[in-house]
Amino acid sequence: MGTATLHIDLDALVRNWQALDAMTDVETAAVVKADAYGLGAGRVARALSQAGCNLFFVAVAEEGAALREAFGPDPRICVFAGHMRGDTDMIHDLALIPMLNSIEQMTRHFEALPDHPFGIQLDSGMNRLGLEESEWAAARDIVLGQSPELIMSHLACADDPDSAMNRAQLDSFRRMTDGLDVPRSLAATGGILLGPDYHFDLTRPGVGLYGGLPFAEALGVVRLSLPVIQTRMVAPGESVGYGQAWAAESPARIATVSAGYADGLIRAMGNEAMLFAAGVPCPIVGRVSMDLITADISHLTAMPGHLDILCDEQNVDELAEAAGTIGYEILTALGARYHRRYGGGRG
Repeated sequence: MGTATLHIDLDALVRNWQALDAMTDVETAAVVKADAYGLGAGRVARALSQAGCNLFFVAVAEEGAALREAFGPDPRICVFAGHMRGDTDMIHDLALIPMLNSIEQMTRHFEALPDHPFGIQLDSGMNRLGLEESEWAAARDIVLGQSPELIMSHLACADDPDSAMNRAQLDSFRRMTDGLDVPRSLAATGGILLGPDYHFDLTRPGVGLYGGLPFAEALGVVRLSLPVIQTRMVAPGESVGYGQAWAAESPARIATVSAGYADGLIRAMGNEAMLFAAGVPCPIVGRVSMDLITADISHLTAMPGHLDILCDEQNVDELAEAAGTIGYEILTALGARYHRRYGGGRG
C-alpha cells in the first residue's frame, strides 16, 4: 500500500478523557471540532459516548451537521461559532445548540428560533469571540429571560499556569456571571489543570484528549507509519531532495517514504525531525516535499518496510517542536490520504 497508515487508539483517547474527568467534580464534555482534531469526529464521539460523555463541542454548524449524520440523534452538540447567517435550518433541524457571541447573533436566534436551546459566550479578555462586559450588562436580562443552557468563556493563556492573564480572566468571568442560575464553563484542557477555581459546572477538554500538551500525562493516541517506497546509496558529496538542502558527508543509505506536506507533514521539519524504525531514530534529511520524505537509514541492520513519524518515541508535541509549531497544528493537519486504522475495541 502506497499511502501512510494513521493508527488511532480509541481506548487511549477514552482513558485521557476519563483522567481529565477525574480531575473535577463537574460534567466533562469533549471538543471534537476539526473532525476531532483530524481523527474522525464520528468514531471519537461514539467512543467517548460509551465512556459517559454526553456533550460535544464543534466549531461551526457544518461540523455539527457532519457529527449528527455520523452519530445520530442522541448527543448534545454545541457550536462555538454561534448562530451565523444561513445556519438557522441546520440548527433547528439537527438540534444544534449555538453559543451566541454577539448582539447580532442573539437577535437572529431569538427572532428565528425563539424556543430553541442556546448558550452564550462571553469575552473575558481574549478579544476573540463573545460579548464584552459592557454588552453583557446591557443584554443580560434579555438573555436570562430566554433561559440559556450554558454561559461560557475561553482562556487565552491556560497552557501557562504562571500567566497573570488566567486570574484576570477568571475574575472577569466571575464578575459577569456570579449569582446567575445558569451552568457555566471556562476550562478546556489547560483550565482543568489550573485547578478547581476554573472548573465551574462544565469542562470541555480538547487537545488533551488526543495526547497533546498541556496535559503532559496524556497517553499517546496516534501512530503514523509511512511506507518506504525506495532505498538508495548516496556517495559523499551527493545531495538529496530539492534545493540540495542536505549532502552526504560519508556513504549513506537513504529511504524515501510516502508522505509529505500535502499530508500535513510540515515542510519546516525537514533536516530537523526524526523518523523511527522499530524505535530506532532515523534523521530526516533534505526538504520535506509534497508527497515524499527522505531519511538516513545507514545505521540500520535491516531494511524497514515503513518508518514511523508519530510513535512512542516522538509524540505530536515533539514533532511540532522540530517543525517550529504546536501539537494542535500537527494533529489537525493530518491528511485525507492516510489510511485510518482504529484500535482499542471502541467506536
